[in-house]
Amino acid sequence: MKTNRILGSKGSERFEGLRMVKRGLLGAMALLMTACTLDYEPISTPTELTEGSQTEESTAVLKDKQAAQDQLTNLYELFRSRVEHWYVDKLLLAESHSDNAYAGTTGAEVEPYESNAIDASNSVLSRDWTRFLEDIAQSNVLINGLDQLLENGQVTQAEYNQLKAQGCIFRAIVMFDMAREWGSFPIITSIAKTITAENVEEVYPTYFPPKNTPEESYAQIIADLEFGEQYAPEFSVGDRTIMTKTVAQAYLAKVYAERTPQNHAKVIEYADKVIGTPGLALEPNYETLWGFDNGDCVKRNTSEGILELHWSVGAGTWASWMFGRCLENPDYYFTWAKWVTPSRDLVSDFEREGDQIRLDQTVHFESCTWSNYYPASNYAFMYKLRSGYNNIYKCRLADIILIEAEACAYTGNLAKAAELVNQIRARVGLAPLSGDKTSSQEAMIRAVLHERRLELAMEGERWYDLCRNGMVEEVMNAVYARDNGRLAQKKPFDANSYLLPIPQTALDQNANLVQNPGY
Repeated sequence: MKTNRILGSKGSERFEGLRMVKRGLLGAMALLMTACTLDYEPISTPTELTEGSQTEESTAVLKDKQAAQDQLTNLYELFRSRVEHWYVDKLLLAESHSDNAYAGTTGAEVEPYESNAIDASNSVLSRDWTRFLEDIAQSNVLINGLDQLLENGQVTQAEYNQLKAQGCIFRAIVMFDMAREWGSFPIITSIAKTITAENVEEVYPTYFPPKNTPEESYAQIIADLEFGEQYAPEFSVGDRTIMTKTVAQAYLAKVYAERTPQNHAKVIEYADKVIGTPGLALEPNYETLWGFDNGDCVKRNTSEGILELHWSVGAGTWASWMFGRCLENPDYYFTWAKWVTPSRDLVSDFEREGDQIRLDQTVHFESCTWSNYYPASNYAFMYKLRSGYNNIYKCRLADIILIEAEACAYTGNLAKAAELVNQIRARVGLAPLSGDKTSSQEAMIRAVLHERRLELAMEGERWYDLCRNGMVEEVMNAVYARDNGRLAQKKPFDANSYLLPIPQTALDQNANLVQNPGY
């Protein structure tokens, strides 16, 4: 890298700042590679060939088709190896920051999610922001590298389309998480040239762009998913771990439900495509989704899995330690208070409904050595990741059925909404919705959200359900009085509570970012 030219004050500061940030990121990534690793070797090892190479004149490239295939494998491995930010932290936000759960343990990084005291200094937010952008950068290596391979004739158009489609779905899923948390984010779809004295003003914005508008952010997510729907592999009955056309359709349904303005017709359109996919159906027994028996999970590639993550016996995910006993080794890491403790309010909701089947699969009571929220002799634990070998569901059919029911309720088709909800209820032996729940649009919407709470509890959806329906203030400002087990509320929820603060670390690194209102 050339450094012997005078940059001027502004260019010099940016150049030096970038070098410092890059050193920090490299150090952080090195630490991440040695901490919280899984007990298996990656299918392929990232190298300069799979991650790309850089010169002062060009962006990162992939060497050949095999390098592109290896990079796609690396994206799938990111789903499995980096569960901390997109799964563990997501449950902390979506469950403990809602009425479903308490923080579970003590500490400045987790307690604010329960007490509504999150600020820009929160280390969990900082970790998530950085790692989401790192994940996007990995997808950009594949997507941009494929463009070059196609130009050079090293992949066919069909190969290009299918590989790129999976990279686009991956990028869209990550960007969707960022949009849900922060409203919008810096849209980065290219790989920056190496920064030099000559190009610092040109290249700097690629490293540190401004945060795009929510409209622009969702437009990019939708564009990626539409490409995925067109060109990704077909849905596979025997392998639910692939980013298929059906995965793209499912996320399009969820995105159109979240985006402002919401487009309920599009939600219904894409949900119908998912529901009509041959070989995709609700698992007959709810217990099968979560069960652990004879030293392994009961079933992989469940009938309702749209995108599942799998771990084999002997090669499990460490994330199960975070929430309770990991049943393959019950005493392992069971000496400290666990995250995301199910709330009394949630348990009461199950009990009022007479919903013993889903309660038993969601919450497990047993003795432990701490009593932060319950007596140590009968403590509640999140139970939907009960071993290192159980599936994690990135997306499953029940979620899409209920998101369509919600859209039907908003469009006035109350009969269809009730029919969809009753499908979910029938599986766990509950009676159809009573007339008072289906007689008006408002009642039907609330019935859908109630069903989503019970069906999807501890799967990282509750907070977003409340946000999407404008119910954060109504529900969350009341739960502290209703649930006497919660930490004291530090401040009331208001219109600014729907988005999280951009981490201070990100603001310090990128002067182009602007903090969300209220923080």
